Amino acid sequence: MGRVRVAFRLQVRPELLDEYRRVHSPVRREMLETIAASGRRNYSLFLDETDGSLFGYYEVDDDAAAQASLAASPVAAAWESEMSRFFVSLSARADQAARRLPEVFNLSDQLEGAAE
Repeated sequence: MGRVRVAFRLQVRPELLDEYRRVHSPVRREMLETIAASGRRNYSLFLDETDGSLFGYYEVDDDAAAQASLAASPVAAAWESEMSRFFVSLSARADQAARRLPEVFNLSDQLEGAAE
């Protein structure tokens, strides 16, 4: 399938920004290992502290398989249960319900295309 780049957006409750940062510095080792075992890599979160906008990015070979792996993981389920109170307007676990953002530009892809 090849590498897939995934970006997503969530909204952190502004009154919980400090605590959100604390629980991610660092994330528990078992959760880090669970994310890695799902196939996600180069995973980053970016937080806009002015309004609580959270943007995430990761790369994966098979996003559906990674999603299924995390959905079935008791470690991820426990983590997401703890994290749910941080987010505004989510109807499901953050790792399953985050709004995906379509990619509109990638430097490497365009440079490779221009070289051909």
